[in-house]
Amino acid sequence: MLRQAYIFARKASATTMQETNDASTGEGQQAPNWHPRANWLETPQPIEAERFAALPDEFRQPRRSRWGDVNAGGRSLHSFLEGPSFDREGLLYVTDIPHGRVFSIDPQGRWRLVVEYDGWPNGLKIDRQGRIFIADYRRGILMLDAKTGRVEPVVETWRSESFKGVNDLCFASNGDLYFTDQGQTGLQDATGRVFRWRDGQGLRCLIDTAPSPNGLCLNADESQLYVAMTRANAIWRLPLMADGGVSKVGLYVQMSGGIGPDGIALDSEGGLAVAHPGTTAWRFDRFGMRTHYAAYREELFITNLAYGGPGLHDLYLVDSRRGEILRAAMPAAGRPLYSHAQP
Repeated sequence: MLRQAYIFARKASATTMQETNDASTGEGQQAPNWHPRANWLETPQPIEAERFAALPDEFRQPRRSRWGDVNAGGRSLHSFLEGPSFDREGLLYVTDIPHGRVFSIDPQGRWRLVVEYDGWPNGLKIDRQGRIFIADYRRGILMLDAKTGRVEPVVETWRSESFKGVNDLCFASNGDLYFTDQGQTGLQDATGRVFRWRDGQGLRCLIDTAPSPNGLCLNADESQLYVAMTRANAIWRLPLMADGGVSKVGLYVQMSGGIGPDGIALDSEGGLAVAHPGTTAWRFDRFGMRTHYAAYREELFITNLAYGGPGLHDLYLVDSRRGEILRAAMPAAGRPLYSHAQP
């Protein structure tokens, strides 16, 4: 029966391709948008990951935290790393949610504590002026001065109310800042939100019916916003309209297993890298088809990722439970970082 289904799928795929060719470009010519990976039966290819850096023992001090009591089953945590982002000097910044820490890691894998403050820092991104923006679960959107360690509020409330618990953020090429407000939302409470903050114009809520919105990034031409919906185990696509809102929000990728997608990042071919704690990190092409996954000698718990290294060809993977950063050479380079653009 499985063999018959396979043969039927191959015939159906070939028929669909021929119909597309005939309708779009005339007989004997291939449609320009046809993609050879459109056969869902193809197997994603493994990419071996290696350890890049591990949190030094001096920073591993397991202790209880209010964040861990709710989000980690009350366990004592040495850390829960998140928010990887590179600056122009090649330093990789990561956050430690339960203990309010931000670290930088140099290309040789050496760690430096940038700041420890009263908060729960999660997502982190750097703008083209070199300013570090943090999505802090407790305190909203903050700005960090890496030289002085000073933390200042940027966006603390929405219509005089606190956020549910902001999670991750990303920049558009014009400087607009998009961020998710996840809190404890999920399938039982699909009231998570996605916001856009424009300097000088304030906040706009793009959607408020999201089941656990998490990582997010823009597509290649910035006409759509991809958002990981962790508890729905899916990536949603939010078309951005000319009036500044969104319309016809849809499901882009449906995943399975694990906990659900977390951090995401776009590559230069329009492909999407997805951290999927409980399984691994996956790459999808621009059609939403799986092409590759990170393979490692131990069980992974990848919560976030970022492209970096020479030419942005390496994908850096954050294993939050082990307090480690892995690295994998990808088939396509990452999309150029907003932090590296000229101001």
